[in-house]
Amino acid sequence: MSTAMPLQPTFPDHSDVRVEIASVAELPSEFGNFRVYVFSNNRDSKEHLAMVHGEVFGAHDLVTRVHSECLTGDVLGSLRCDCRPQLERALTKVGQLPRGIVLYMRQEGRGIGLTNKIRAYGLQERGMDTVEANLALGFKDDERDYTVAAAMLRTLGVRSIALMTNNPDKVNKLSASGIQVSSRIPHVIGSNPHNHKYLSTKASKSGHMMGES
Repeated sequence: MSTAMPLQPTFPDHSDVRVEIASVAELPSEFGNFRVYVFSNNRDSKEHLAMVHGEVFGAHDLVTRVHSECLTGDVLGSLRCDCRPQLERALTKVGQLPRGIVLYMRQEGRGIGLTNKIRAYGLQERGMDTVEANLALGFKDDERDYTVAAAMLRTLGVRSIALMTNNPDKVNKLSASGIQVSSRIPHVIGSNPHNHKYLSTKASKSGHMMGES
């Protein structure tokens, strides 16, 4: 079976990542009132967002969710993943707290992009799991990078975070990028018949801690 080569480069790790706030505005939403910051950066060509609730400058142990874009889940309501429920739960929780942040990172398909994500879906329909499909397309199982996210948090003046995640790799990468992760808040969403294998693969092959809610 022939497989496609990656269409997007994997960026090496650099310590000189710089971000700038490109625009900011108030954003009332069904989840609460936020200020939305759009960031530009010198690492990629993408616009990343910070949904900020309350005053976060100088905050310690700030409840934070770093959410990677998922067009099929977040926008189209796909049942193949748990991305939209995770995003909505994070926004709801942060919107109810005195302060918190949800970063929305434009890292579609674990960083492989939308085209390759849909190609991976096709391979999964032939029996592969998420990790096997990404590897078959010539990628690592997870191409996401959190150095831009770390720079965004520093620019917003955040001192340390309580990270909403099940993914220990995200904790490790943010810590390696200079962000103090003071604690981890489990962020488990229930499964459905369409994403059961996806969630099981997260736990068995990617080390996600799926047993807490």
